[in-house]
Amino acid sequence: MSETKNTKSQIRLPIILALAISAGIWIGATFAEPKGNQNDLRAALYRLQEIMTYVDRDYVDSVNSGELIEYGITKMLEHLDPHTSYIPARDASIVQSQLDGEFDGIGVEFGIIRDTIYVVAPLTGGPSEALGIQSGDQIIRVDGETMAGVGVTNRDVFEKLRGPKGSVVVVDMKRKNQKDLIEFKITRDKIPQYSINASYMVDNEIGYIKVTRFAATTYEEFKESIADLQSKGMKKLVIDLQGNPGGYMGAAIYMADELLGQKAIIVSQEGKVEQYNQVVTAFRPGMFETGPVIILVNEGSASASEILAGAIQDNDRGLIVGRRSFGKGLVQMPIDLSDGAELRLTIARYYTPSGRSIQKPYGAEFEAYENDYMNRFKHGEFFSADSITFNDSLKYETVKGRTVYGGGGIMPDYFVPWDTTMSSAYVNRLFNSDTPREYLLEFVSENKSKFNNMTIDQYYADYTISDAMLDELVEFGKKNKVEFNAKDFNKAKEYLKILVKAHLARQIYDDSAFYKVVNDINEVYQQAIKLFGEAEKIASATDLRKAAEEEE
Repeated sequence: MSETKNTKSQIRLPIILALAISAGIWIGATFAEPKGNQNDLRAALYRLQEIMTYVDRDYVDSVNSGELIEYGITKMLEHLDPHTSYIPARDASIVQSQLDGEFDGIGVEFGIIRDTIYVVAPLTGGPSEALGIQSGDQIIRVDGETMAGVGVTNRDVFEKLRGPKGSVVVVDMKRKNQKDLIEFKITRDKIPQYSINASYMVDNEIGYIKVTRFAATTYEEFKESIADLQSKGMKKLVIDLQGNPGGYMGAAIYMADELLGQKAIIVSQEGKVEQYNQVVTAFRPGMFETGPVIILVNEGSASASEILAGAIQDNDRGLIVGRRSFGKGLVQMPIDLSDGAELRLTIARYYTPSGRSIQKPYGAEFEAYENDYMNRFKHGEFFSADSITFNDSLKYETVKGRTVYGGGGIMPDYFVPWDTTMSSAYVNRLFNSDTPREYLLEFVSENKSKFNNMTIDQYYADYTISDAMLDELVEFGKKNKVEFNAKDFNKAKEYLKILVKAHLARQIYDDSAFYKVVNDINEVYQQAIKLFGEAEKIASATDLRKAAEEEE
């Protein structure tokens, strides 16, 4: 039998075909030559339908039309912009649940280690916690189907464990020091997902809030965090948006409204269709309109993160600290398709209050756009603000007359370079192999009682990771084929201790405990809490433009 080869025409076909499908127009089974201009949409769709019919009927090999269509849709959308995207039906519900703020499931945080599903922690208030499922339990079977040693993926776990509220799933688990599997009949329930992962007092005056994404519940979580911190005496606020990829634009707008005075512009957007054009201003009394604010950003802060940071910066409300943000200034509208898939279509560009577009450049080919992170690294941007050049044609002014620039991300008011003094390839390999998680699961199962009467503050202040614990971690690494490197280990030893302490804190307490510990090695955070004097200066500074007008 001859080997089937891919020709150029085969490769191009799905791209062409997708134009007809993604246009959302039903095409009948018979051909009808459209009248009028052959360059209009109907004429183009006719040609595509004609090609598909010939391929389906006459092509030498059998074709999977569904796969061709999905491939073609994806490739077609890549020619529009970097953020218009198609989400197949099989992935749409999982992706959407990350923004909804809740999902139906059994309520566990899990990890896959050496082809085995481990329970990292049962989620508070969920059905798994109520049944006594523990950290370190291994999921061996789900509804009688073996899930260990079969190449299981995250998607497999989602498909098996998630399901409608009230439905029952039978899970057989292996627990350390128990010979037989334990059977749990778990009734699925609504499981909340939190987008504010940490909220705590740094000292008697400074409150800290870590926002990991902008989801449907983020604004309510933010208000609850502000109220809680104010009850504890908060007078100054740090909002950490490092690594936050964005999400719902509305969540960022409502959060900004809690920090800005009424009628302050938050964001505007413009598109081809007039109905998508709008200017959004603060319209209600905010919970924290006067105390000094510092926003933390880095190269992973995008989209809604940049809306919030841009609103604070352009209104001279607070200080932006960190490194230049990602640079995503395009607005996507989610469109549900008939088969359960979703189209996220770019319908507008957004602009900060000064008129800046934060979108970084992109051309017909997105290779440079996709490689922007590495290009920043190579050009030294992560280490020196001087390596960043700005186009004078993209110069703008804040409300009080400070100069800011558009054209690619939010440039912080105070730049903080990467600290590589304790970086270690060995430590990176340990974490990439999931060794610390595996080690800590066992450590917690044997030692959790030691922490029963220890508060988070006591843990943060007094608990230390011993050299003996690091030795055990190294041995776990060797089992996972992570070759020990003494030089790298010694260089990063103190750094590694804090990382392990932070991950242990997450397992024993919660995410707030994790961030409270790990922020001790977060250079942006460490600089920020020293800069509230600068934040107050910006907020109380004289309007430079008004002062110049008065002099004239």
